Amino acid sequence: MIVLPKAIEKTNFSIEEVIALRRSIREYLNKPLQLKDLAQILWAAQGITEPSLGLRSAPSAGATYPLEVYILSKNVENLKKGIYKYLPFYHALKVIREGDYSYDLYQACLYQDWVLNAAANIIITAIYERTTYRYGTRGIRYVHMEAGHVGQNIYLQATALKVGTVAIGAFYDEEVESIIQASHQEKVIYIFPLGYRK
Repeated sequence: MIVLPKAIEKTNFSIEEVIALRRSIREYLNKPLQLKDLAQILWAAQGITEPSLGLRSAPSAGATYPLEVYILSKNVENLKKGIYKYLPFYHALKVIREGDYSYDLYQACLYQDWVLNAAANIIITAIYERTTYRYGTRGIRYVHMEAGHVGQNIYLQATALKVGTVAIGAFYDEEVESIIQASHQEKVIYIFPLGYRK
């Protein structure tokens, strides 16, 4: 387990400023992403904000938390190339696979250059049963709503850190799931490349 730098709860930007500045960014500088910035974005995506209740940074229907967050690290300071899973309760990463899988992800994402050129990619999966168990088929909608909340948090936090990102929805699901070695219950639903803005 790799413990991440502690998340901060204040930047130099107001929420209004980052909303106004938020854009989809597809071109990145060829420089390492600082681990502290990656850690902050992961915290914004699924970090614990109320430890006593286990509440997270994004709302979840019935606090069922169906989403899992993975990182494909290609060029992150003090983090080897590889696939990692974010562990919210520990604000840490679990090593899934070591090695450079950026080209594999690039292929699985229909050869979108920003996926290959990113310093890292966030990959979000869903275990629908966590939510449908309580809400039936309506829970599928709730999972997608939650993914939208998480995606916006990623965008806004990245903007505050001057990190570029773009939401990716075009990919071959099973190929991505194989790359990250997702469990049979998990379905990939979102990918976010990360890199410092040009």
